Amino acid sequence: MKTVILAGGLGTRLAEYTESIPKPMVQIGDKPILSHIMNFFQSYGYDDFIIAAGYKKEIIIDYYKDTKEFKNLKIIDTGENSMTGGRLLRLKSYFEEGENFFMTYGDGLATINLDDLKKFHLNNKKIATVTAVHPPVRFGELEIKGNEVINFEEKPQAKAGWINGGFFVLNSKIFGYIDNDKTLFEKEPMTRLYKDKNLLAYKHDGFWKCMDT
Repeated sequence: MKTVILAGGLGTRLAEYTESIPKPMVQIGDKPILSHIMNFFQSYGYDDFIIAAGYKKEIIIDYYKDTKEFKNLKIIDTGENSMTGGRLLRLKSYFEEGENFFMTYGDGLATINLDDLKKFHLNNKKIATVTAVHPPVRFGELEIKGNEVINFEEKPQAKAGWINGGFFVLNSKIFGYIDNDKTLFEKEPMTRLYKDKNLLAYKHDGFWKCMDT
């Protein structure tokens, strides 16, 4: 199954790095986060990658041009100013009718069981499955009665609800939900999907981090 990685944005929240390189090329340890993401998918046997590049795409292309680690890798220019939905729409020709594929962002890592995520999506026969994760809570939570603190929990993550964790499985019918380059995937397409009852959440309680700052 193919994996699309969105890697074309400006990465403005990490501006100290992204003025010179695209965000997915920021290194963690000895290699870019983009390589860590692909290694994660490879560990489950998914090694057919399509990188949706844009901002400073030539840096991604140059880094992977002689790669032996990722043998089935396409880096596609999806436009300098395209939004997330627009980037995905530009990849439509790489998929057959009815084909299912993974999609994720180029700045997040998790311990999601990709086989279980895929099975959940295929069993439910919806157009889109989003992985739901608990957001990282930055501060401790105080429970107060009057002026007295009656409970204190440092970063009670499990109580903080669910957010989009960025690991999707999509059916190629998704392209019918995207209008053009200006479409933000997380806005109109996701809204239309849930209104059509074609969006399900796969809940992940384990490790998840996105590289925001």
